[in-house]
Amino acid sequence: MEDLQLALILAAISPAIGGVLIRGEKGTAKSTAVRALTEILPPVDVVPGCRFSCDPDRPDADCPDGPHAGEGTVRPARLVELPVGATEDRVLGSLHLEKALAEGVTAYEPGLLAAAHRGLLYVDEVNLLHDHLVDVLLDAAAMGRATVERDGVSVTHPARFVLVGTMNPEEGELRPQLLDRFGLTVDVVASRDPAVRVEVMRARLGYEADPAAFIARYDGRQRELAERIVKARDLLTEVILTDAALRQIAEICASFDVDGMRADLVTARTAVAHAAWSGRTVVEVEDVRAAAKLALPHRRRRNPFDAPGLDEDKLEEAINNSTPTDPDDDPDGPGGPGGSGGPDGSDAAEGGDTAGNARGGDADDAAAGGQSPGEPRGSDGAAPVGEVVGSSAPYKARLLSVQAAGVGVAGRRSRAITEVGRVVGERARVGRESGRPHLLATLRSAAPHQQVRGRSGSGLAVRASDVRLAVREGREGNIVLFCVDASGSMGTKKRMGEVKTAIVSLLLDAYQRRDTVGLVTFAGAAATVALPPTGSVETAVRRLESLPTGGRTPLAEGLLQAAEVLRIAAIRDPRRRPLLVLVTDGRATHGDNAFARARRSAGWLAERGIATVVVDCEPHRGVRLGLAAELAADLGAEYLDLGDVAAGNLVRTVTERKVA
Repeated sequence: MEDLQLALILAAISPAIGGVLIRGEKGTAKSTAVRALTEILPPVDVVPGCRFSCDPDRPDADCPDGPHAGEGTVRPARLVELPVGATEDRVLGSLHLEKALAEGVTAYEPGLLAAAHRGLLYVDEVNLLHDHLVDVLLDAAAMGRATVERDGVSVTHPARFVLVGTMNPEEGELRPQLLDRFGLTVDVVASRDPAVRVEVMRARLGYEADPAAFIARYDGRQRELAERIVKARDLLTEVILTDAALRQIAEICASFDVDGMRADLVTARTAVAHAAWSGRTVVEVEDVRAAAKLALPHRRRRNPFDAPGLDEDKLEEAINNSTPTDPDDDPDGPGGPGGSGGPDGSDAAEGGDTAGNARGGDADDAAAGGQSPGEPRGSDGAAPVGEVVGSSAPYKARLLSVQAAGVGVAGRRSRAITEVGRVVGERARVGRESGRPHLLATLRSAAPHQQVRGRSGSGLAVRASDVRLAVREGREGNIVLFCVDASGSMGTKKRMGEVKTAIVSLLLDAYQRRDTVGLVTFAGAAATVALPPTGSVETAVRRLESLPTGGRTPLAEGLLQAAEVLRIAAIRDPRRRPLLVLVTDGRATHGDNAFARARRSAGWLAERGIATVVVDCEPHRGVRLGLAAELAADLGAEYLDLGDVAAGNLVRTVTERKVA
């Protein structure tokens, strides 16, 4: 908790740091700490009546509520919460529908980004945020502005905020690009010391018994903390970041092989803030150490399945090996003829951002890289994921998807009717349902009734029953359930290594497309749910690494267990359609009439419309039985040989099946 408090305080002192990501297990007071931050933040000077919180000393020239004149007013710092299920209109803002229809005027209704300007934008469970909202946040964080171009509205306004997110890693990690936008990251775990846990319980129970008395007890310390933050903010501009400190930061970041220049800039800004917080006017080694511990853990990941973290022994070694003296004599050092940028990093910020984006690319390019099977990966000396599971590095997998039909959750895999995408139609609104209105369809619905409703003057007489919502077709996220044959019939250790590499490659693809994944294995006499459907693809990889093999092949049991997992998943998340990936050589050796029972189970699955892909793992040497192909026919499934999992020129899709 000390690291968490320090990270939040430093971000409050210097918003240029770029926000804080808090990772931790459930029940560790992550949200409580964030919400408590607003109580100690300095107040904000704003223009009275401005919905965009313009600074009266430097009002935005393009503010939709401008131009501004006169004196400002002071209001408390604002914490704006962005719900995981928010719509894009709620975040960006949109056309004020009532004024547009009733008064015939185009009016803009600001969203959450406008409310968060010059404050905190808090996203609880940020790793569960829909991709289209992540893209909106990335744009605003990069540009410092929000732009709305839709429904006859063309507005741009400032949107500079400190982004604070909390997440439970068990539910999945963040996309690399959004992860890099957080300046600092902290991992929080509950103390295992009974004395500390007793103190936490005592404090919580004391607050519940008498909140007013509890708050009064800490009021003095709270005010002292707020005053110290104000003093640190005032001291911030006086802190000197020496060339020696800059060189030290650069060498530390280089030693951890981080991408781009954002890590260097964030570490430098954090070190300056830490010096101001400590009451110093010159950055010292202690400030650099504290900054690196908060700014580097989430930037040293070499692939999406690496756990964030920082080797503190390596950090101390990097600090000890870094140059402790002033490098002015070095012609190529910072500030010398061959150097560039300055302590404020203004020029380097743009170049660093470009370099980081050019090297990192989007999540697909950064993670997959278009590699072929067996191609070595990475230059940092770390073992690639494929080596962990006993074979070559993962490769870019072929896209497997469910044919577009029905309604789905916004994602990046299959075509479906979702909350975002191109408009393909309109429908009536049900009750007080929210969503983006279809303006023309609403006008067409209201127009025939104007005389009956006694309309006079401009505008239209519009009733709630007239509102039509846009129907959009985009990409959905699926439940991708892997059903893996772990029996002895899978052959040699090398062959099983190839199977694991193929599955890891498909898991990597699922990570990039923000799917929910699950893992069922079958071997011996039964099938096992190794991992119920979850957003944590990293957990699936870890379960796959320790997958035991050997014994008979209970294929029918594996299919039935997969069907049961998908049945329960459909109850919990009915809008997320399933995609079953069966990895097997098609043999069935457990029980009487094993293969016949397996084929009957396959037919039962096909009748229920579960989209399936069969990946045939039968070796090519010797006589091939072709049992997996027969099984695919019974399932009505797409059939792939193990070697066909790698991406090719064709995009494979699974034939649509209507649920019986």
